[in-house]
Amino acid sequence: MASEFAVEMRDVVKRFVTPEGNEIAAVDHVTMQIKNGEFFSMLGSSGCGKTTSLRMIAGFEWPSDGEVYIEGKPMGHTPPYQRKVNTVFQSYALFQHMSVYQNIAFGLEMEGAGADEIKKRVGRALEMVQLTGMERRKPRQLSGGQQQRVAVARALVKTPDVLLLDEPLGALDLKLRKEMQLELKALQQQLGITFIYVTHDQEEALTMSDRIAVMSKGRVQQLATPVEIYERPVNKFVADFIGESNFLEGTIKALSAKEASVFIPALNAEVKGMPMSPSLVNGEEVVVSIRPEKLRIVDGPAKGEGLFKARVVNSVYIGSDTHVYLDVHGIRLKVMEQNRISRLDPSSFYVKEQEITIYLMPENTLVLKKE
Repeated sequence: MASEFAVEMRDVVKRFVTPEGNEIAAVDHVTMQIKNGEFFSMLGSSGCGKTTSLRMIAGFEWPSDGEVYIEGKPMGHTPPYQRKVNTVFQSYALFQHMSVYQNIAFGLEMEGAGADEIKKRVGRALEMVQLTGMERRKPRQLSGGQQQRVAVARALVKTPDVLLLDEPLGALDLKLRKEMQLELKALQQQLGITFIYVTHDQEEALTMSDRIAVMSKGRVQQLATPVEIYERPVNKFVADFIGESNFLEGTIKALSAKEASVFIPALNAEVKGMPMSPSLVNGEEVVVSIRPEKLRIVDGPAKGEGLFKARVVNSVYIGSDTHVYLDVHGIRLKVMEQNRISRLDPSSFYVKEQEITIYLMPENTLVLKKE
């Protein structure tokens, strides 16, 4: 019976010895289950353990403890060539002296495939990545996006069960990177195979992924869908790493399953929000998080629950949005307002020192554990 999961990491640890002789855990008791046909991303900053995790799935590194399973079979100490996975690297690692056709065919030739079989499979791979007709070109005669597609075609031609992608868009310019994100996602959906993608770019992960593992210091901080990661982060690290957030520190004064009342000393007031952890308790010091686009500027006086008087410090027009920086009782907060209508009148924008009122909606105010 086929496994439900394409890849599993069960309590995996990877230790390295530093040049000074110290031992560090680059991956620290990581457990992940990656479903068949899923576009799964590992997201985090440099040194968080995401690339080391990918290399253990590929077989380039072996776990110090724990086990890696591919299609339900333990593979932690199996060499790369015996795994039904293929890797696309950030550098693409194309052979510069070979044509596009020769680059894609190389792995099949090493396996001893026949000429007719190679021709058929390379042709299909070129069609998948929309490079038909460019077989005779050398990598230097291709754009960055085309080279990236050759690297993907070379990995796909061997029909892997899992395609591993290690920051493959990192060398591309912003516009091309955004185009390739959509192309890769469409290709994954067309092929129906599992993509495991490593990136430090939060927007890239949110755009492409079915699920994301947010990693820090060798551990998974949260594993969920993009919407859950952004709208319901489990701790301050995730809220801060994914998108932007305003943070307020305070103490829980009242708590239920669906609502927490938090006293914010800097505001000398309580705010209501949604508790993000079942382990929160009364009297606990917590962090309150509000996304800039979910903080509301309202007309009228600053009276009532969740309403606070604020002073505009700066207002920055960036086309699609206006970013308004506020001083609220000595605390700096940021509001993002979408520019839904065309306007040129200077009086329609917020100005420095303007007095306004902000509203912290309880459903957009998240109460997070402090660590």
